[in-house]
Amino acid sequence: MKTQSRFAVACLLAAIAPVTLHAGGDKDAVISPPKAEKEKNNGDWCEWLEDDPGLLYDNKDNAWIQEFQVGGRFQYQTAYLEGTDVNGLDFNDNYDEIRRLRLETKTEFLNFFTAEFNVNLVSDDRFRQQTLRQLEWGYDRFDEASVEFDIEKAFGGGPFDNIKLKVGRMKLKVTEESHMSSREIYTIERSAISEKLGGDASRPTGVTLELEKGDWELVLGWFSAEDDADFIGGWNDGSFYYASLSWDATDRLKFVADYAQNDRKAGMDDALGYSWAASLSTIYERKRWGLITEAVYGDNGGGVSAIIPRRQGDFHAFVVMPWYWIVKDKLQAVVQYNYWSSPESQGIQIPSRYVRAYHDNPMVDVDNGRGNELHYLYGGLNYHLCGNRLKVMAGVAYNDLTTRRSDLKTLTYQFAFRTSF
Repeated sequence: MKTQSRFAVACLLAAIAPVTLHAGGDKDAVISPPKAEKEKNNGDWCEWLEDDPGLLYDNKDNAWIQEFQVGGRFQYQTAYLEGTDVNGLDFNDNYDEIRRLRLETKTEFLNFFTAEFNVNLVSDDRFRQQTLRQLEWGYDRFDEASVEFDIEKAFGGGPFDNIKLKVGRMKLKVTEESHMSSREIYTIERSAISEKLGGDASRPTGVTLELEKGDWELVLGWFSAEDDADFIGGWNDGSFYYASLSWDATDRLKFVADYAQNDRKAGMDDALGYSWAASLSTIYERKRWGLITEAVYGDNGGGVSAIIPRRQGDFHAFVVMPWYWIVKDKLQAVVQYNYWSSPESQGIQIPSRYVRAYHDNPMVDVDNGRGNELHYLYGGLNYHLCGNRLKVMAGVAYNDLTTRRSDLKTLTYQFAFRTSF
């Protein structure tokens, strides 16, 4: 699979770039630099970074290729963890991680189509098991790979303002945190419940239909349940369904409802990892502050955990996340509280960063991060050197997990550097 995927990446990049830059032999096409006709930025590197420096080709008059853009993101983070395990043993550990290195391409072609291919270029699993897993540079897997057809632009929208059909490998978005890009999120890591609802595979293969009307947007999706593909997955392991409805109630207030329903075949893979789940998010923003709330209810049953009764049952959670600009557009303070519970003794499981990670002391027992009640509190500061294109983040996270044996409590000090173009 890895060899085939490397070959696919090589062929893809080799094919897209020259075709995009020379399609139609258009001598008047804007190739490089893309922003030459705009006012000079007078050496302002931040303005340059925010002005789409990766736009390599832009010519709406070309019938074949209208636009080709490259982008990327690099994210690094460190953490110091201290806590008390399920046996009352105190422990502490240090971690550093290349969180993301990604190459992104976007191509608009044939007037109505947009192709996006994003490739992850690092695999850093040292925090999971330092003796067996290493930091590896180079092709890892595709993040997203999709083609979108603008139906409204091609045929008209009828009663809708916008209609788009997308096919390929996509991000599953359940809860407002997952709707936000990793470049935009206010916390270094998303909440535990958001990570769970993103699915075991996180980037399933599927098809979505997007409909817009006024202040409303509806997205309907059908996805493959295959969870082991690093490019485009097959359709032999069952499927699951997805729906997302958003409403811009006012300029300041927005509501988002998301739903995912498993239709997995017995004994097959399980990209979703749970039976079903629904979330309702509220987003409120003013000039200097804002508030995001999320309420979640779902059922573990029907996933791979079904063979272990104590990991079945329903679950519910809520997230409250206020934020405030201490210095407008520069220094941001954020607080997040996440409560998550289940009636079963192991009905929930916290993410692998960093409580479930490798520990220097082999006697540390965190019961694989499973329990039935979680209290999570995060407080952090984000300094934006250049908006979300370049920023540093620092935060402290507290976990209090009730396991079937006793309470697991940890405190994690985190620092992150994130840049993108």
